[in-house]
Amino acid sequence: MMILGIETSCDETSCALIKEGGHLVRHAIFSQTELHQTFKGVVPEIASRSHLEKINELVEQMIQGNQKIDGIAVTIGPGLVGSLLIGKMTAEALGWVWDVPVVGINHLEAHLYSSFLEHKELKPPFMGLIVSGGHTHLVLVEDFGKYKVLGRTRDDSAGEAYDKVAKCLGLDYPGGPIIDRLAKKGNPAAIPFPRAHLPGSWDFSFSGLKTAVLYFLQNLRVSSGSFIGKKNIGANKGGLKIEFPPLPLKTVADICASFQSAVVEVLVRKTILAAKKFGLKKIAVGGGVSANSFLRSELIRNGKDNKLKVYFPSLPYSTDNGAMVALTGYYKFKKGFYDDKNQEALEVNPSLPIKNWI
Repeated sequence: MMILGIETSCDETSCALIKEGGHLVRHAIFSQTELHQTFKGVVPEIASRSHLEKINELVEQMIQGNQKIDGIAVTIGPGLVGSLLIGKMTAEALGWVWDVPVVGINHLEAHLYSSFLEHKELKPPFMGLIVSGGHTHLVLVEDFGKYKVLGRTRDDSAGEAYDKVAKCLGLDYPGGPIIDRLAKKGNPAAIPFPRAHLPGSWDFSFSGLKTAVLYFLQNLRVSSGSFIGKKNIGANKGGLKIEFPPLPLKTVADICASFQSAVVEVLVRKTILAAKKFGLKKIAVGGGVSANSFLRSELIRNGKDNKLKVYFPSLPYSTDNGAMVALTGYYKFKKGFYDDKNQEALEVNPSLPIKNWI
C-alpha cells in the first residue's frame, strides 16, 4: 500500500508518501514564513495563493518514476478555508484521474500521530498533547481513531500567545522560535507572571498571561522611558514622535524566559497529571510548539520523574507536514474507515473537531 498525504491547512504546503508498515518514503514541504513575516501573521489570501502555486510541484516530487498510488489522504480541517480547499480539490482531482479512494484527515488528529513516524514502538493508549499556533488540546488516545478530548484552550492557544507576546516585544514572526532562543539567555524566575492552572479542569488559558506581559511592558516603558521595537518610537505628544532607547537585551531575555516558563509549567503540569489520573505510561506531543526546546526538556524530565515515557516528533515533523497526514490516512485505509463514494466526508471544515472513527 502506498498513500499520498497532502497538507495545506495553513501556511505550509506539504506532500508525503507512506508505504506499507507506516514507513515514510518521501516528504517535501514548502514554508510560507517569509511571505507572512511582514504582516506579523498569516494572511489567508496570500496563503491560499501560495498553496495553489506550489502544490502541483510537490505532488510531482512524490510520484517521480510513475510511482503507483493506492490512496490519498488530505487535510480537511481545521484550518483556513481557502487553504483547505486547495488541498481538497487537488486530492479529489488526483483521485479521479488515478481512480483511487480519497480520505479526509483531521489536522489535529494527524498531530497526535506525528511521533509515530519515527517511534514505531509507540502505540495507543497514550496521553496526547497538541500545542500549535491555533490549538492547545489534551487528548486521551484510547486506540487508533478512538479519542476522548479532556481539555482545550478557552481563549488563546499556546502558539498564539507566543506570537502575540513576540509582537509586543517588537520581535519577528513567528514568535515561538525567537522567544525560545532569547529565553536561553534570560532568567525564568525574573518576573512572576501568572499561571492559569484552572483547578478542576483540564482546560488551558493563556490570554491572561499574554495580557500580564503587555501590562508589564507598559509599566516598564513608563518607568524606564524605554520602548521595545525596531523603530524605537514612543508616545506621540503635541504631534511629535519621541524616540526612546530600546530595552537592554538582558531585560528582553528575562521577559521571554519568564513568559515561557509560565506557559511550559502549565502545559507540563496538566499533561503529567492527566497521564497519571488515567493510568497511562506514555505521552505523545505534536504541533508547532512541540519544537520548543524548553517544553521538550521539561516534559521529558518530569516524565522521567513520574516514570512516564514522553515522545516528541523530530523538528521537521513538529510543524504542519504531509507525512503525519499520510500516516493518519494509512491507518484509516488499513482499518477500512473511508468511503470513496461519500463526498460529504471531504467537505472542508475550518473548525473541524476531533471525532472518533471507531
